[in-house]
Amino acid sequence: MSQWKQIQQLEIRLLEHVDFLYDDNFPMDIRQGLANWIESQDWESAANNDSMAAVLFSNLLSQLERQRSQEQNFLQRHNLKIINQQLQVKYEAKPVLMASIISSCLQEERRILSSACMQEQGPLEKSMQNSEAIEKQRNMDNRVAIIRSSVQLMDQAVKYIEDMQDDFDFRFKTLQSRDQAERNTEKMKQEVIRLQEMLNSLDFKRKEILSKMNDVIKEIDDLMTSQLNPELSDWKRRQQISSIGGPMLTSLDQLQNWFTLTAHSLFQIKRQLDKLGELILKVTYESDPIPLQKPQMDDRVKFLIYHLIKSSFVVEKQPCMPTHPQKPLIIKTGVQFTTKVRLLVKLPEVDYQLKVKTTFDKDLPPGRVNRQFFILTNNTKAMDIEDSSNGCLSVEFRHLLKEKKYISGTKGNEGLLSVTEELHSLSFEAHFVVQGLAIDLETCSLPLVVISNVCQLPGGWASVMWYNLLTDEPRNLGFFGNPPRATWSQLSEVLSWQFSTFAGRGLDREQLTMLGEKLLGQEASYGDCQVSWPKFSKENIPGKPFSFWMWLDSILELIRKHLLPVWNDNYIMGFVSKEMERVLLKDRGSGTFLLRFSESHLGGITFTWVEYGDNGEAKFNSVEPYTKSRLSALPFADIIRDYKVISDGVVPENPLKFLYPDIPKDEAFGRLYNSPQNKVAPYLSASLIPISELRSNIDATPPCQSPEPPMTPGQFHMLSQDLCLDFDTMSPPYSE
Repeated sequence: MSQWKQIQQLEIRLLEHVDFLYDDNFPMDIRQGLANWIESQDWESAANNDSMAAVLFSNLLSQLERQRSQEQNFLQRHNLKIINQQLQVKYEAKPVLMASIISSCLQEERRILSSACMQEQGPLEKSMQNSEAIEKQRNMDNRVAIIRSSVQLMDQAVKYIEDMQDDFDFRFKTLQSRDQAERNTEKMKQEVIRLQEMLNSLDFKRKEILSKMNDVIKEIDDLMTSQLNPELSDWKRRQQISSIGGPMLTSLDQLQNWFTLTAHSLFQIKRQLDKLGELILKVTYESDPIPLQKPQMDDRVKFLIYHLIKSSFVVEKQPCMPTHPQKPLIIKTGVQFTTKVRLLVKLPEVDYQLKVKTTFDKDLPPGRVNRQFFILTNNTKAMDIEDSSNGCLSVEFRHLLKEKKYISGTKGNEGLLSVTEELHSLSFEAHFVVQGLAIDLETCSLPLVVISNVCQLPGGWASVMWYNLLTDEPRNLGFFGNPPRATWSQLSEVLSWQFSTFAGRGLDREQLTMLGEKLLGQEASYGDCQVSWPKFSKENIPGKPFSFWMWLDSILELIRKHLLPVWNDNYIMGFVSKEMERVLLKDRGSGTFLLRFSESHLGGITFTWVEYGDNGEAKFNSVEPYTKSRLSALPFADIIRDYKVISDGVVPENPLKFLYPDIPKDEAFGRLYNSPQNKVAPYLSASLIPISELRSNIDATPPCQSPEPPMTPGQFHMLSQDLCLDFDTMSPPYSE
């Protein structure tokens, strides 16, 4: 079943989150109409490859045109034509952006599907998918719309006051131009009374408009304080969670719309206040409310504009190496990384280039870190208006980082923190003037880990996860001087996200329980059990030469490169201990086997099967773990299919019959088998067969490590009678 069909079967609560993914940047009509084709393309790779993205963009337009030509509904055919034109305008010059958007949507769909399959969501996932968020957004839309409407009405009121004042001014000056004798007539006295009434009415209208302005300014202040700023903080927190594999459900476009409409309302109020200032130059009087109230209101509006625009300067895309798009916030020296900042307020008043300057480790206290770095590439760039993001101002940087060279003996604080525990920061600054108001913009990335060798990547990613899980502080660079503990319920959720992101399917409750027991023992059954940073990432597992995270990360890498189909079909039990596997298998039929990850090898998978002796006693055999080096030569499904055991000269046979609990082996793995190669005359076809030798005195003989000694001539003759095969290095039955 296609991913899109699975999405359509979700409950309404989750479908509302899917709805947030699609807008004019990637319309749902395309997702619906080209579902199978879209899912069959490698958008993730295209997002980091200009030429590949251009080809996919061209193919997408062709697919869309083909669908339009086959569409019978006139209205839908018209809509597809418009969509085609809009896509060309937006992405013809930037096909990589389109590929990135589609890749993100597909990834988020997979995350939503994965969360739907979980028996229970974690606390972070629940907070990211709070149903109240939708109601809050509707409330924000209503408040912003009401403010805009009120400001528009105030424009009309100011215009009415201006007309009223002009009328009063004309009548007053006409009266002044009359002779003294004429002023004492009854008619003139009536005119004076009329002027007084007009002045009273003008005074009332001035007080009224100032009162309305004050109310709207207070409403905007409250909107910014109680909703807009919290929404921005919430988005930033979501960005943190998203950066470590969690859901990203709120688009910046919605925030930009709120920020821009609010800013425009404030600019409009400022112009209205300026207009009132012009009016009192023509007509003023004792107790005139404008000169009494306008200065304070001016200051308040300028204050709100300043802080609104200042807070709207955000890092839209955190620093990330294109080679590792799913592991942001890790930078390797000498490898290009990209980052993007965005101004959420559209500023048509800015008629010059707004330049942004980047600085690495700005104002870093001396002695805070062991290493210091500098940016090799140009660190200043002008912001451009992006059509693809509704006309916002943004700029993307592509930088290279280099470590400073030190004179012998000048490098300080050696050994205080490991390389992957040192946190760094990338700062962005800009300055501009809008409507006479000077504004200094400054923002910074989330803390970064800088590595010099790719082998440091797992440790760096552990640091990124730990930091962004446990704090929402944007720049706590001393975090790992005294890192806080995480509860198991928090950590287990993030670990499940790693499997969702890198392996396509998250961990279920049983798998998380097994992992927790491996890390914490039986205490893991309590969700509030705390895990220290050293226990997670630095201390070796008892009796093993590696830490818990290094072990788990190696499994993720193994799945991603060699076991994805088997993992996503939920055929790997995964983290069951060897003691538990015997409990599970002992009452199963002979030849029942299960798949689990090795506890003693980094990045290894093994299988254990049960068979019964003549006395009915269960015997368990485990094969030496298959690691990436062996799986690169032979796909795992083919290993299951072709695995053979030689026992005391008996004809080799495959002992694997049923995948636990009772799924026939070929039913489980049949679709993953590689088809036998066609014979090419005059040669016989050859296959690679995995073989283990089961010795009768196995208990007395230490397990042999690969490669095995060669088979005896008798064994070889027996096998070669009926088979023409290339044999994989033989592996002994294995016990960890």
